[in-house]
Amino acid sequence: MRKSTVTGSVPGGTSRRLRHGGVRHAICAALACGLLLAATDACGAGEPRSPGGAPGTNNPALPASPPASVGSRLPGVGDRMWQQVPANSRQVVVVYGDRRDSPDSLLVLYERRATGWERTAAWPAHNGRLGWATDHRMDDERTPVGVFGLTDAGGTLGNPGSRLPYWHDDHAFASTITDDEAHAHDFDYVIAINYNRLVGAPPYDWSRPEGVERGGGIWLHLDHGDGTSACVTVPESGMRTLLRTLDPGDHPVVVMGDRERLMS
Repeated sequence: MRKSTVTGSVPGGTSRRLRHGGVRHAICAALACGLLLAATDACGAGEPRSPGGAPGTNNPALPASPPASVGSRLPGVGDRMWQQVPANSRQVVVVYGDRRDSPDSLLVLYERRATGWERTAAWPAHNGRLGWATDHRMDDERTPVGVFGLTDAGGTLGNPGSRLPYWHDDHAFASTITDDEAHAHDFDYVIAINYNRLVGAPPYDWSRPEGVERGGGIWLHLDHGDGTSACVTVPESGMRTLLRTLDPGDHPVVVMGDRERLMS
């Protein structure tokens, strides 16, 4: 049975863009992360890491650990990238890609307190299976480098306590490949990355303001153990924590790229 609901405070309302049109949105959700489809769009110097993409012993604290102060600047983020972070942002998700051509990365959540930025959580993550791109295009299997807002969320599962507006639709987010167990839970929880999309729309909205060739449908979502078509993936515990922590009032953004270009 299909279920479609939206919860949370949605800027500007939802009726204009809640086009739960059945087949169209099922196709869009599948395209959003390229789950083994031939015509997919996108998926789907910092902290130290150990070889093979696994977190190293000196990696940032995991969610259960105490916050760690990092001062007035985020580690591994250079001047050019830092200048793109809005001055009113008090929550920043940084995705530290291992290398330009690697699908392995580390996702770290930083929050700004009265005394400066604190590292509050971190998880091993995956990005595009071919790495990163400064000029992302549809089907290039690379994740775009840059700074992007995080304003809208959703998933096939009910709202776990998201502070972001949350669209629960077990049809629109469902993959068309229902017999692929490896990807069965990819879209349980999703946070849209504001790359070439309408802010305030459901993550599965197919609008592409900069043109379809620029790609889109790039999300944070559940990890399936390897690289994506362009999304960034983390374990379920990470998605739940991000949904319950990211607050529209704190203007959260994601800063993402390979470590070399993050430092530029």
